[in-house]
Amino acid sequence: MGALDDFAEITKANEPLGPYTFLKIGGPAEYLVQPRTVPELAAVVQRCTTLRIPFRVLGGGVNLLVRDEPVAGAVIRLSAPAFTEVKVDGTRVRAGCGAGLPALISEAARHGLAGFEGLVGIPATVGGALRCNAGDRTGEIGQFVRRVEVLDDRGQVDVRDRDELRFAESASNLDDAVLLAAEFALERDATEAIVKRMRKAWILRKAAQPFSFQAAARMFKNPRGMNATTLIEQAGLARTRVGGAEVSERNANYVVAHPGTSARDVLRLLELVQSKVRERSGIELQREIVVW
Repeated sequence: MGALDDFAEITKANEPLGPYTFLKIGGPAEYLVQPRTVPELAAVVQRCTTLRIPFRVLGGGVNLLVRDEPVAGAVIRLSAPAFTEVKVDGTRVRAGCGAGLPALISEAARHGLAGFEGLVGIPATVGGALRCNAGDRTGEIGQFVRRVEVLDDRGQVDVRDRDELRFAESASNLDDAVLLAAEFALERDATEAIVKRMRKAWILRKAAQPFSFQAAARMFKNPRGMNATTLIEQAGLARTRVGGAEVSERNANYVVAHPGTSARDVLRLLELVQSKVRERSGIELQREIVVW
């Protein structure tokens, strides 16, 4: 394992990344590292920085496309309890950034804390949701954040307080190497009312997503004041297919990866959609899907 021999217990060499993503495709990581504690994570990051080993953090793999070729360096996955715990203290909720967003939402609701209902149905980790300020016009996760604990590329822990944070549509200024945990401030409400809003949000969001059994990811950001799905449909691209990659019949802004799909298929489909939309409307769609 060479450079990461000291971390053999938490490291897998040449580990396929496809199973860790929603699209279920992509090449292997040179190293997949799954730390058990914050100090262990810090030591890994320090080692990577010292030896100039590139490293990335793998969240839920929701909007991630891993190329067919091997991914050089270390891919860090925060799946241990130290990074996934959710705690409630009064109207404050602290969540590890490796926790699934559904776990955060359900724990808040269980304690009669409102605010996260509009996030129901978004498949992400807390960290991923923070980086892209997950949400919609009914509410975004950024509006509830009070502080975020981060780790820099030297392995040092720091805290970003509310006045340092900036959230915009599908974006934030949280560009730190690793997001560790976040604290949110919510308001009390009747659990029954919260659950009712959650059910409504679930129905609406699931109706606009591919079927749950499909390997799929959202392709493009909505241009300001416009809707990417509508632009793709108007370009006549519904159900367009390149190899095993297909524009979803349920929402044209999703790519569905059928069995046997390669990352190259997905990339070619993305380029085709961008080109056709540009030709028809003059709009340049910006990728929401992240490519490694």
